[in-house]
Amino acid sequence: MTRIEKESLVKSLVPQFEKSGAIIVGNYKSLTVTELENLRKVARENNVKVQVIKNSLVKVALKESNINGLTLKNMNIFLWGSDAINTAKVAFNFSEKNEKFKLANSYIDGNVVEANKVEVFAKSPGKKELLGMLASVWMAPIRNLTIGINALKEKKEQVAN
Repeated sequence: MTRIEKESLVKSLVPQFEKSGAIIVGNYKSLTVTELENLRKVARENNVKVQVIKNSLVKVALKESNINGLTLKNMNIFLWGSDAINTAKVAFNFSEKNEKFKLANSYIDGNVVEANKVEVFAKSPGKKELLGMLASVWMAPIRNLTIGINALKEKKEQVAN
């Protein structure tokens, strides 16, 4: 990779990192190409970007993005996306299926977190689940009113018969 290509890569990473809710770091040593392709496929389906990038280039991009504190060692693959919970779910679920994939410290919602905190985020309900819960709460009064009216109707029908 030439110096110009490296600079171009760093320039493209900076705005992506600035907009991302999470940057998950994982050690991908000894993963097969097929396993990496499976990770990329799942990530693509969930609007999460996945890329193997040299640690030195990521350090420069992180510094320019004002993201500090990530310790980058070993052979890392980086996952990032705007939805922190979704990104954490992709990384954690993949680590559950592949014991060779080890999560490292990561950057989630403005904080550097240890690998075990990625699991906490991954097990949290996502945006879709939270919206479903909210809709259910909003619909409860209408549902209860409908049940009450239906019960009253049935009671009046029984009295009439």
